Amino acid sequence: MTHEHMKRSHFFAHMARMKLIQRWPLMRSIAQENVAEHSLQVAMVAHALAVIKNTFYQGELDPAKAAMQALFHDASEVLTGDLPTPVKYFNEDISRAYKEIESNAEQSLLGMLPAELQAAYAPLLCGHPQDEYTHLIKSADILCAYLKCAEELSAGNKEFAAAQKRLATMLDARMNDEIRYFLEVFVPSFSLSLDDISSPEF
Repeated sequence: MTHEHMKRSHFFAHMARMKLIQRWPLMRSIAQENVAEHSLQVAMVAHALAVIKNTFYQGELDPAKAAMQALFHDASEVLTGDLPTPVKYFNEDISRAYKEIESNAEQSLLGMLPAELQAAYAPLLCGHPQDEYTHLIKSADILCAYLKCAEELSAGNKEFAAAQKRLATMLDARMNDEIRYFLEVFVPSFSLSLDDISSPEF
């Protein structure tokens, strides 16, 4: 195929706009967080949960697959924006309607790609079957929101106290070996200062 005959695609121009979508839109934040930053952290945490499960708890997950699915888990928000959680889950009708909007946005993004590439991106972009990876990525997503609350609270912002309690309850409901390991080994550092985490012992 010669370059002259290649059709242009808006797909990655849209993906680049993830950094323009602010999370926590109803909350007063000390540090703003955008969807691109969040997606990178969720990918790292999802990868870690898979590695922890494989290393300590007889898991057989592909950490790279977990990370890639996590990188794209909020991709549809470049078309829909980030709907605040209290609105998204206000009632079943709104949740169902939002899922449909999300699904249409995912299909629109997929359709922007050259036809030959769509099969490779469909598993990353479009609603996944409820499998081990979906569950793991949702856990990583909740963990990252919990960590954001911990950072805001440790900076003195009480606005995030109720959100952290709600997320802690969600984590308890999903609790498993790899989440517990991550909470015990990695999470305490998020409430410390740079000096604390820079010293060899704390």
